[in-house]
Amino acid sequence: MDFKDAELYREITDFAHDTPRWVQRAAEIGTEAGLLLFAALFVAMWWRARGDSARAFAIAALAPLATAVAYVCSEVLKSVVTQERPCRAVPDATAPLSACPPPGDWSFPSNHATIAGAAALTLALTRRILLWLTAPLALLMAFSRVFVGVHYPHDVAAGLAFGALVALTAVRLTTRPATRLAEAMRGAGAPAFVRWLTGQERSGVPHRH
Repeated sequence: MDFKDAELYREITDFAHDTPRWVQRAAEIGTEAGLLLFAALFVAMWWRARGDSARAFAIAALAPLATAVAYVCSEVLKSVVTQERPCRAVPDATAPLSACPPPGDWSFPSNHATIAGAAALTLALTRRILLWLTAPLALLMAFSRVFVGVHYPHDVAAGLAFGALVALTAVRLTTRPATRLAEAMRGAGAPAFVRWLTGQERSGVPHRH
């Protein structure tokens, strides 16, 4: 492991132990809370897109799916790189605030950061203004993984970039077929539940391709 990265890890975890207990606790639960917030935003954007064009609905529906693809790719990459967690590998490091994951639960890249990067980007594709919320949230989630002592800084940096890249690629490659599927699902011949699920474009909203 690069000496500078290990040293930065030590500095961050030392700083974490000097913060008030409520800050430490917030960091411990913050990652999972962030995932829940991203999930709620996915649902909200799906609901909003039910009244938008078929293309907008397709992108909103693809956002969580593309994030899931990024997560799976992250797991595959972990199994190839097999980098040990810093809470076991960095000598003389401060004890992590969170329990160190068991051996075999590799460090690179961070799954949480991958999901955060993917979710932040795909949600911004559904509504650009959301980037002002999702980008800071993703950065905080990623930093918290180093703060609590379970990842190196490069794990989370790579996770953010990797997640965003994989998710963006997945959305770009599937938007057209997903749009055609959404149009079919909104058709008069589709079951009522399917038409409710996909919604109906509001009058006056331009149909974009």
